[in-house]
Amino acid sequence: MNTNEKIILRKTPPLNSARMVETIYGCKWSLTVYQLLSVGINRPGEMVRNVEGLTTKVLNVCLKKNIEFGILERISFNELPPRVEYHVTEFGQKFLTIVDALEALQRDVDIDKNRGI
Repeated sequence: MNTNEKIILRKTPPLNSARMVETIYGCKWSLTVYQLLSVGINRPGEMVRNVEGLTTKVLNVCLKKNIEFGILERISFNELPPRVEYHVTEFGQKFLTIVDALEALQRDVDIDKNRGI
């Protein structure tokens, strides 16, 4: 083997998933929406009523981002009055494990910071 030959290539970040995490964490309400869904609140009107400061307009933007990334799915029911529900997709479940891991990491960082490490 030539000693000048490089054996490891420069690692690049996973651009799409990194952008997704950044966008979701940049959205003020996404984590709150995940909390609501985890306790069974999956209709937009109910979400707005249960979170102080959350508006329908902002919620719709947040839900749209999550749908575009494939984290949430929108289910429309053919009823009068119209009924819409949001649910976490299979991919969204995988994504939420990353969100949970980031939250656990932050708790560890906070503990270490409080200990002066």
